[in-house]
Amino acid sequence: MSSTVLLTIISLTMLGLLSAVILYFIAQKFKIFEDPRIDEVQAILPAANCGGCGFAGCRNFAEALVKAETFDGLNCPVGGNATMSLAANILGKEAIVNDPMVAVLLCNGTPGNRPRTSIYDGPPDCRISHNLYSGETDCAYGCVGLGDCVEACTFNAMYMDALTELPVIIDDKCVACGLCVKACPRNIIELRKKAKKDRKIYVACANKDKGGPARRACKAACIACSKCLNVCEFGAIKITNNLAYIDANKCTFCRKCVAVCPTASIIELNFPPPKPKPEIHEATAIV
Repeated sequence: MSSTVLLTIISLTMLGLLSAVILYFIAQKFKIFEDPRIDEVQAILPAANCGGCGFAGCRNFAEALVKAETFDGLNCPVGGNATMSLAANILGKEAIVNDPMVAVLLCNGTPGNRPRTSIYDGPPDCRISHNLYSGETDCAYGCVGLGDCVEACTFNAMYMDALTELPVIIDDKCVACGLCVKACPRNIIELRKKAKKDRKIYVACANKDKGGPARRACKAACIACSKCLNVCEFGAIKITNNLAYIDANKCTFCRKCVAVCPTASIIELNFPPPKPKPEIHEATAIV
């Protein structure tokens, strides 16, 4: 009886050792070498895992940086140029300076500008509302106002304004990750180059209808009158599908387009008030 138990123990021990040896050689055969620099690069990334870099997370982005020959097309919007410079130093590559970006809402359809013509009675979700019908107003292009973009923002850089019923973007907190851009079913949030002192000039409208219908739907709608196009001396404005657009890379902030826009659809932010023109007094004739 004891010899049988002993034999069983010896057999199981030998079987375990054999299995361990086999597993060891299999592991050596199929092991995957991981560059230790991936851990170094990941350590200096912000660990936001927001996907703003275009990858699933910071780990995936770190792998891409290590494997890439150059940093062209690769950027961490949260960490910015400082983080990319640290990664370049670790990997012995050249850092590429990227212009900081900020999210902008291309809609000024407040209740005063865009009167409500129907009531949405459904789940408070922009995508559902957008897919069901054109919206609570006669503008089928403007903000739905249910806050999908605010919920998508993981940096608390957005909130819904109770008066305008539109999302407000906090420039100091926005990291241009693009989550709000992806969340908006009407594609009215875009990332634009962030200028000094957060100054912006852009067309806050996405209505592609012709002037008459667009104006009836919203007082602040672009009517494609071409006045802004005609006064721009830098080729920064184009009109496509009945809608003007200002290229942030070409705009010099001269603000001439703002002054001539008849519907005030061109927004200027964070500029000082214009200086008053000096009064010209006519000389009194002496008889």
